[in-house]
Amino acid sequence: MSATLKLTHKTIGVEVRRGTYDVVVDGKPAGRVHLNETIDIPVEPGHHTLQVRNGRNSSRTRTFDATDGEVTSFRCGGKNILPIFLLSFVVPSLALSLHRV
Repeated sequence: MSATLKLTHKTIGVEVRRGTYDVVVDGKPAGRVHLNETIDIPVEPGHHTLQVRNGRNSSRTRTFDATDGEVTSFRCGGKNILPIFLLSFVVPSLALSLHRV
């Protein structure tokens, strides 16, 4: 049996970085998620890493543990408060947000 990673690209209000995001699970491409879309990615039970990317912009890498039959959900987006938004031009890994829900 496998586990499921559910990733939603949704933001409230205006989002500057609203393109399609590449999904990277355990350092390997795992799909793409568009704005206002949710995708399900099957993963093996165990410890995993997750990151979303859009060109040079990315999120920080998040870790999660998946168990058989479990659904692990994350939400991603390109909206940040102004200081982090400005800093993301120097530190691209701050450009996109990735949160477990």
